[in-house]
Amino acid sequence: MQTIIKQITREATLLALFFLPQEKKIRLERWLRGREEFRRLQQSDCVIVSFGKSGRTWLRVMLSRFYQVKYNLSQRSFLGFDNFHRKNPAIPKVFFTHDNYLKDYTQHADSKVDFYGKKVVLLARDPRDVAVSQFFQWENRMRPRKKALNKYPAHKQNISVYDFVTNLDAGIPKIINFMNDWARELPHIKEMLIVRYEDMRTQPEVVLKQITDFMGTPGSPEDIREAVAFASYENMKKLEENKAFGWSAGNRLVPKDKSNPNSFKVRRAKVGGYRDYFDDQQVAAIDAEVQSKLTPVYGYSGDSAS
Repeated sequence: MQTIIKQITREATLLALFFLPQEKKIRLERWLRGREEFRRLQQSDCVIVSFGKSGRTWLRVMLSRFYQVKYNLSQRSFLGFDNFHRKNPAIPKVFFTHDNYLKDYTQHADSKVDFYGKKVVLLARDPRDVAVSQFFQWENRMRPRKKALNKYPAHKQNISVYDFVTNLDAGIPKIINFMNDWARELPHIKEMLIVRYEDMRTQPEVVLKQITDFMGTPGSPEDIREAVAFASYENMKKLEENKAFGWSAGNRLVPKDKSNPNSFKVRRAKVGGYRDYFDDQQVAAIDAEVQSKLTPVYGYSGDSAS
């Protein structure tokens, strides 16, 4: 309810300023979103940071099911910021962020100082797969307003997958900058856990245990197994088709068009799937970009997740 009130307040403020130039409205909305992110960050017990399309919804479903089983909550409950904490104080307040807007409010664009005192899970994924997944998000799911807010190509612009993933404001260069910025700040964040999407795919139970232990809510092997099974690719597809989490998940797990598989939130979940969309020369150029510019901290080589 609190989230809905905040959203309505933000929408009302922007509506009142309807006649402002577009650039000023965008700056204001980013500032308002940053202010809300700052409020949640300050109150949170744990922060989960990721670039968009890095597996956050999948992890969120696993954590939702983990806490449902461990603390006997409704299966339709979807982990938000503090909704599970209000049902049971033993569950931490978890702030999920793509780190998009906070700096617009705090003006800390050159560091992650706002996160220094927090327990942070950094969810990483191969930027090549992220960029392709972002293309289909942009093409099929992203609202025009959100595109403008984050400098993505304009709504309904005719652009190829390759042009999108090489775009400075939307593709691999932007993702690499995000990952490198966080890598530089690792020594300053006392409680940090880096989790890779690729490792969640190959060892989901091991990784989920690491995360729940790190968050201060260890579970039994049975709890972990149940959460992983519930969030399997096949079941996630069913959950999305059936809108299993209802209003509690918002539009996160709702297909935009059931006849279009690329409009689903749960699309392919394939490691290295970016290669399916490019010719050999394009793949070589993309691999070279990652190999030359992405910090080796995450373990992504020029052609694979090592």
